[in-house]
Amino acid sequence: MPVEFTAAEALALRMTSLLLRPHPTARPGTVAEVVEWFGAMQAQDLASGLWSLGARLPGRTVADVQAALERREALRTWPMRGTVHLVPPADARWMLELTGVRSLAGAATRRAQLGLTDTDADRAVDVLGAALAGGGRLTRAQCLAALRAAGLGTDGQRGYHLLWYASVRGVTCLAPNVGTEQTFALLDEWAPGPRRLDRDEALALLAHRYVRGHGPVTAREFAGWTGLTLTDARRGLAAAGDALSAVGVDGEPMHVDAALLDAPRTPVDDVLVLPGFDEYLLGYRDRTLMLDPAHQAAVVPGNNGIFQATVVRAGRVVGVWKRRAGRAAVTVTIQPLAPLGATERARVERALSRYADYLGLPPRFEWPA
Repeated sequence: MPVEFTAAEALALRMTSLLLRPHPTARPGTVAEVVEWFGAMQAQDLASGLWSLGARLPGRTVADVQAALERREALRTWPMRGTVHLVPPADARWMLELTGVRSLAGAATRRAQLGLTDTDADRAVDVLGAALAGGGRLTRAQCLAALRAAGLGTDGQRGYHLLWYASVRGVTCLAPNVGTEQTFALLDEWAPGPRRLDRDEALALLAHRYVRGHGPVTAREFAGWTGLTLTDARRGLAAAGDALSAVGVDGEPMHVDAALLDAPRTPVDDVLVLPGFDEYLLGYRDRTLMLDPAHQAAVVPGNNGIFQATVVRAGRVVGVWKRRAGRAAVTVTIQPLAPLGATERARVERALSRYADYLGLPPRFEWPA
């Protein structure tokens, strides 16, 4: 019989899997190690992606995290669901081949809506490949200029689609920003020496990493995170073998990293401040363990896919926050979603002070009257 957990115990284990609490067998201490732990980390919003790393690497500053990306400890591309993630450079190609290509299924329809042809898309890949050859990188504006010079339209969403297509095809990737400007490089030149896996090996590795970084989780959650079919998701979980354990959470079958079976699963009354685009919420389709449905509208206003940064207490969302960074200070506005007395507000400010230290700025706090 599988081990049975309550929802509260499962949430405690999830917080450990997410590296938001100390893990009993692992201590990822670098950007490379954190990204490899998860396999992929949500990073469509760069500032959120950087703080997702900073939140899991105590004492590191945003400059430290940016320097690690310049050292190519991780790179950004579109490995699944048509969304930008941080991935280990050596794993980018097999992930694109396994899950990234699934987002190409609707690409032709999207091109037709944009007035682009398949020939245009393939031409863009060739143009960008030639423009980026030699190990350098170009800003987004320079890439779009190269496409226009080749006679390809980039107005509206056309330019974004062509840049995305070249990356999903495994030709380009997102390199670190230059100042505030997004840059692109050739994947083969930015990440030489790719790991080679057959399909079953890739499914097994991706399943293990997802469960290790998010569990306990269902097969449907794994399918939702990757964009794989449920059949392939179950195949990957089975192929991961003894690295994973089957458990029950209030009677629902789930999977957890075998190393966590004996980990503490009692609730911990900690306070964290997380970016909006973090695996804590975006790593799951069903977020009810972490988020009261009554607070969904505050975290994702208008249900438009734009997540607000969250205040998390004992694993549950209790508020949202926004920041305005100036030269002299970072001003943080907090909106509680649950009652927070003076003691709790002081704890939130201490958590936010760590974020301010990460930015290298003194904090200022704004609470509702």
